Formats: sequence, structure tokens, C-alpha cells
Amino acid sequence: MAIVSLGCAKNLVDSEVMAGLLREAGFALHPDPEAADVVIVNTCGFIEPAQRESVDAILRIARSRARARPGGARSNVVVAGCLPRRFDAVQVASQLPEADAVIGNAEVPLIAEVVREVLEGHRVVMADDAPSFLYHDRIPRLLSTPGHLAYVKVSEGCDHPCTFCTIPRIRGRHRSRPLDSIEREVAALAERGVREVVLVGQDTTLYGVDLYGRLMLPDLLRRLARTGIAWIRLLYAYPAHVTGELLATMAELPQVCRYLDLPLQHASDRVLRAMRRWGNCEAYEALIDRVRRAMPDVALRTTFIVGFPGETDRDVEELLEFVERAGFDHVGVFTYAREEGTPAASLPGQVPAVEKRRRRAAVMRRQQELLPRIMGRRLGAGVPVLLERPARRSRAGAMRWQGRTPYQAPEVDGVTWLKVARAGPGEMVSARLAGMRGYDFEAELATSLEVAVTS
Repeated sequence: MAIVSLGCAKNLVDSEVMAGLLREAGFALHPDPEAADVVIVNTCGFIEPAQRESVDAILRIARSRARARPGGARSNVVVAGCLPRRFDAVQVASQLPEADAVIGNAEVPLIAEVVREVLEGHRVVMADDAPSFLYHDRIPRLLSTPGHLAYVKVSEGCDHPCTFCTIPRIRGRHRSRPLDSIEREVAALAERGVREVVLVGQDTTLYGVDLYGRLMLPDLLRRLARTGIAWIRLLYAYPAHVTGELLATMAELPQVCRYLDLPLQHASDRVLRAMRRWGNCEAYEALIDRVRRAMPDVALRTTFIVGFPGETDRDVEELLEFVERAGFDHVGVFTYAREEGTPAASLPGQVPAVEKRRRRAAVMRRQQELLPRIMGRRLGAGVPVLLERPARRSRAGAMRWQGRTPYQAPEVDGVTWLKVARAGPGEMVSARLAGMRGYDFEAELATSLEVAVTS
């Protein structure tokens, strides 16, 4: 059995749950899709490039397996996740005859039954409109991340009406996990040696409203800080719900990384209104000021979309000016994807693809020009570094390691390089940031120190 997981960290959690359920049912997991009896491709359906990547992966795997199984044997490929939910499992199955099963993300708990059906020679197509599956701490889960890191999904779905987005259609309305379930899961992860948990959801800052009648992320953070986990990191914080209580809690708890991911999407008031996003440029600047007053050393990440229908050169110039004023540590820029069924797809003023790419390049270039100033302000600071993997041994015998500071999220940001004589993945050391190399830091080892703090 093999699982190929595509898309975001939230999808990865679903893949890990499927792996846990399959192992509990007696199936063995294999790292090589070529050698496995069945391959599950957990797809992304968010935007057209991700959909294309998913389809390409399905076809590549199915055809490769068919070549390796002469005599017309089935390829035993299961298509799962967001793509069948985005376009309906029946439609996906009709377009992809190479798939021996097609299921959505509501059918995650049934994965063992689906695999058995496939192995018995049946084709399975499930097109349930039930809400997307949201796991709990008592369901088996097999981590695919390094032993020191785990993603923890705190909620599922989204209630925001953004005109460009398909997530509410794919994942449904916002639903939170109970506090106790998340606390038990993180405590168990800490006992297993996990040092960092990354809290994810389509909108982590809305956590708890549906269950408890109010925003409960500060309460959750306080509970998780008692579990023994070293670092707690927040991703996908919708700006409308970043409250004073949340910022005060983050500043108060040393286990919470001074890191906040605020997907703002644009800075032109006109474009933000067309996107149906909360706030405007003035509100965003006030929010950034509040965040930095609460946590002066905070690292801020954001994402922007360029090429939205009707976006003008002036709108892009406003965005560039905002990027310069805000001084984000990390910026991701995406070109607008015209998604069928979204309100933005029918808006006038669709921007040509070549122009969208030009605008993206302009924003990324502006951010790169700012990096020496933004990253330079951290040089000389003493920080804990979570060691992840060795790179090479120096002449002096010390190993050059890749690690991350609290200001760097896994996979999406830069890394920190330093030399350590004796260490292992998941250890934390105290270091001083001594230089920069592109988006990465160069650090010098201070006193080796097991730490559970972020500054």
C-alpha cells in the first residue's frame, strides 16, 4: 500500500489518517508506489494548476503501473481527496478511467473498505455530499513528517465568501475539533518526541466559535503550552479574527513561536472589496502595528493574489507600496486562477496570463529588494534552532546542519545553516544569527542547550 499526498498540510493530515486506518486494518505501507499493491493519490482541487498536477500524477502513476503489470492487470489506483469533491466523484471517474476507485474527502474513514473492494476487482465511486471528514485524537494516524514535527488540524472548512475561492465548496462550512481532543493529541505527540506542532485549518483564528460560542484559540494555546511540546506554530490566521487576547496569549507563552501567517491577498481597497475580503489597507496596517507592538520580534508571513479581474496597474502599485511599508519577513505571491463556479470567474476585466506573471514577478522582486533590511535586523540575535538534517561534514569534523528558527515555518520559508559537532534531528541548540544567504540564515553555535522557548 502506498499513499501519494498532494497539496497543502491539511491534505497531508488526511493522508496520514488514511495511512493509520490502513495499518490498523492490517495493510502494510510501502514507500514505493511502483511496488505497492494499491496506490492512493490524495489530490488537491483548490486551483487549476493544482488540479492539473493531481491529474498528471494520477495518469503518470497509473500508466507506469500498467506497464509494470503485463497482461491487462489493473493498476489499482485510488483517487481520493479534494479533486473528486471539487468536480464530483462520478464526473472524475468518467474522465479518469485509469482510476479503480474515486472517493472524496468525506470518505476518509472508509479507506480500508475501499482498498479491499479494489483488491477484489471492483471499481468504487463514492460521491457523498456529507461534510469533509474531521479527524479526532483517537483515530489512528501514521505521521509522514520527520519525527520532530507534526501538523495538527484544529478545524475544517471555511465560512468566508471570498469570490475567488473554492474551499467552502470543497471542504464545507467551518467546524472545530473539541479542545480536549486537540490537547490529548498534542500531549501524545510530545510523549513520542515531537518538538514542534503546526496548527492548521482553513481559518485557525475562527477556532471554537461553532462549539463554544466564542473565539477559543487563546484557550487552546494555553492548554497546549502545558503538554510539554517545545514549539507551537500558527498558520492561516484570517486577519478579522486576530484579537488582542490572541496576541497577548502568544506573547505570554514561550512555547508559541513568534510567527504569524496572515493571508491578506491584496492591499488595494478596490480589489479587496471585489474579493469580498475583510478590511482594507488601513485596517491591515493597523493590525500589523498591533501584532508588532504585542510581539516586537514577530515574524510575519503573508500571501497575495495578483491579476484578479479588474486589477489595474495602480492597484499593483498600491500593493508594492504596501509591501515596502509593511516589511514582511516572508511573502508568497500567486497569480489569480479563474475557477469555474466562483463569483470572480464571471467578473469583467480578466487579466491575461502573461500580465499576471509580470505582476507576480514585480511583487516578488520588491520583496527580494527588501530582504537585506528585513532579515538584517535579526543578525546578531541569539535564537534556538531546531536541527532537521545534516548536510555535510566540515574539515574540522563538525557537521553542517540545516535547521529552523522560530521565525521559519517548515517547507514554506527559508532555513538556518550552522555547524554542530554532535547532534541529531529534532535536537535544539542555541545559536547566534551571523549572516544571510538569500532567504536563509547562517548561524554560529552558542552553548548547546535543550530549550522549550522561542526567544
